Amino acid sequence: MINVLFICKHNVFRSKVAEAYFKKINKNKNIKAESAGIIKSDSLTKPEKILVKKQRETAKSFGIMVRGSSRNLKTSLLSKQDIIIITADDVPNIFKGKFYLKPNLKVIKWQIPDVKGTKGDDKGILNSIQQIIQKVGRFVKEMEIKK
Repeated sequence: MINVLFICKHNVFRSKVAEAYFKKINKNKNIKAESAGIIKSDSLTKPEKILVKKQRETAKSFGIMVRGSSRNLKTSLLSKQDIIIITADDVPNIFKGKFYLKPNLKVIKWQIPDVKGTKGDDKGILNSIQQIIQKVGRFVKEMEIKK
């Protein structure tokens, strides 16, 4: 079993979309994907929560169903991962040296920008989702080749 963890800032948009899309297109039952955030989502302001709703609705228009509340990054979650994909441009590699990690852990950084502004930039949301779809698609193909 290969464990993959998608990480972003709050685990409400980028990592959630990556996880949901991965689960939608991945056919390899030996790869399990999850997602988490480094900051609790309960710190989101009301306008940020409205933006998240808009982001999730936009993802749904691509056939990507984002469900569930955010999940915080924990040692127990990190320690079982084989691959960590940092989907966000605003998440430092903070866990190196602070947590037990598997010796052969692979860390991938995608640097997808956060959507700024309380109203939500429609173009930015679309761009983020399209980047995630492309990157997850490439990742799944790479994993198929390694089978």
